Amino acid sequence: MTAMVKAEGVHKSFGAVQVLKGIDLEVAPREVFCLIGPSGSGKSTFLRCINHLEKVNAGRLYVDGDLVGYRQQGNKLHELRDREVAAQRRDIGMVFQRFNLFPHMTAVENVMEAPVHVKRESKAVARERALRLLDRVGLADKAGSYPAQLSGGQQQRVAIARALAMEPKLMLFDEPTSALDPELVGDVLDVMRDLAESGMTMIVVTHEMGFAREVGDALVFMDDGTVVETGHPRDVLTNPQRERTKSFLSKVL
Repeated sequence: MTAMVKAEGVHKSFGAVQVLKGIDLEVAPREVFCLIGPSGSGKSTFLRCINHLEKVNAGRLYVDGDLVGYRQQGNKLHELRDREVAAQRRDIGMVFQRFNLFPHMTAVENVMEAPVHVKRESKAVARERALRLLDRVGLADKAGSYPAQLSGGQQQRVAIARALAMEPKLMLFDEPTSALDPELVGDVLDVMRDLAESGMTMIVVTHEMGFAREVGDALVFMDDGTVVETGHPRDVLTNPQRERTKSFLSKVL
């Protein structure tokens, strides 16, 4: 079975700062893969490399068997054209900390936007799916509302519906609850739980250890640009093997 995501020796630097120092990971189809670790450990950067929002300096990343961002000829890598990168990204949904909704569009228009403009879908087809997705994330009654009229949790659920509108085979979540008031976190996690149960492959950078424990199939602890420990979430959280993992978890659990 082809891994949904495979990282081989992925390195990424910003100037002289090495952010990723040779990441090797595999994410199976339908797996919920959680990444935890301190700020600055490289989790979000790794996520952004998966859909080529950041270019890797060395190593290779594959999504569903396809090399991300490059074409290999012999031993040489050639960067794909923007159009080809955009085509790869269509299959990868991404949800950010900040919701990044278009403020001048209603919830349903935000969700319709990419299918209409990227996939050239008819507005009628895109609207029908958008309304169905808003219902799925518990916001059927907010279809006509603008982002400014929605709470942070509601905006984040619209952002998830928007990512799902492109019918991706992989969803990336970059700390999707960290900008939310505590009482709004549960609604967003419920939507993610529902997605996991439906079989969506998900990579989730999170501080929500309860979510990782309950919903995650695999957990990776990253620190200083490296994978320190990996295993089943319950094993890593209750019985970490590495001192660095123990130290981190003692502060957050």
